[in-house]
Amino acid sequence: MKHRSHKNQSPRVKPRRRLLLVGLSSFSVLLCGWLLIKALTLWSAASAPVDTFFVLGGSIRREIYVAQLAKQHPDTRVLISQGSKDPCILQLFQRENAPIPQVWLEKCAKSTFENFYFNIPILHQWGVRKVKLITSPTHMPRAQWLARILLGAHGIWVETDLVEEQGIPGNRESWLKTGLDVARSVIWAGLSQVIHPRCSEVIPLSSVDLEAWRSSGFKCERQGGLD
Repeated sequence: MKHRSHKNQSPRVKPRRRLLLVGLSSFSVLLCGWLLIKALTLWSAASAPVDTFFVLGGSIRREIYVAQLAKQHPDTRVLISQGSKDPCILQLFQRENAPIPQVWLEKCAKSTFENFYFNIPILHQWGVRKVKLITSPTHMPRAQWLARILLGAHGIWVETDLVEEQGIPGNRESWLKTGLDVARSVIWAGLSQVIHPRCSEVIPLSSVDLEAWRSSGFKCERQGGLD
């Protein structure tokens, strides 16, 4: 009886298996094709000039550095993700006589993962092919992993530039934090192809009202040397 029951089920099971195999094969072909296209796009972007200086917030020294860099490359956009206070960044650029109209401040990110989560749509909208990622040595391992996974998934090549910090670093790393961020970045690399989160607080540096900030009172980090 058991043997007959197995024979009766087999004609139904085989079409399902064939359908599953066809589905998996089709998915594999599409995935390989997508990866090949991204690899070719990255290979092409690697030899292109840097489109944007992408600064991860955490230390005013990074913004000092990018202001000096922007002075040397006045046509390159600057995107600062959750950096120092707006008037402090404005004063740094003014002190360096660096161009201000090309600088944008993103104020939504609360973590390294969100630095990329909110800014990938901005970089994509700008048509960026290559970024210079600016952060500090203590933050680099995790930031570099996330940048290569998430920006690479969108065909954006990443160069890194390190700015040494003084005192207690603004970012503390751990293998657990890095592992968790890398895991969710792999998932988001696929989801972000169709989901495009928007940050409601992206402002041009040129729109910062320094006088209004002065009237309300503000303080910049001592390392900025702005007092």
